[in-house]
Amino acid sequence: MLSRNRVLLGGTLSELPALRYTPAGVAIQELVISHESQQQENGAQRRAQAAVKAVAVGQTGIALSRLPLGQTLVVKGFLAASSQRYPDRLVLHIDEYELLN
Repeated sequence: MLSRNRVLLGGTLSELPALRYTPAGVAIQELVISHESQQQENGAQRRAQAAVKAVAVGQTGIALSRLPLGQTLVVKGFLAASSQRYPDRLVLHIDEYELLN
């Protein structure tokens, strides 16, 4: 099994539902990060746009729950299936972040 699964993404916080807690009391914050940039692909510029679903757990989730919509940030984390039922629907699990404005 390969162990490499790291994502670095910059964008704007565009959706931030209410913070929730698991039955065990662990904080879960779901969010959406909107990304737009110019990327080099095959020798040409390409516009890249995406709305990425993400989740943060524990203290990271609590901290992110306090941010305003429109906040720009860079997040680091890993990709995982949103559920066993939908293994092709990915969610970015955030374990680090940096505010940009």
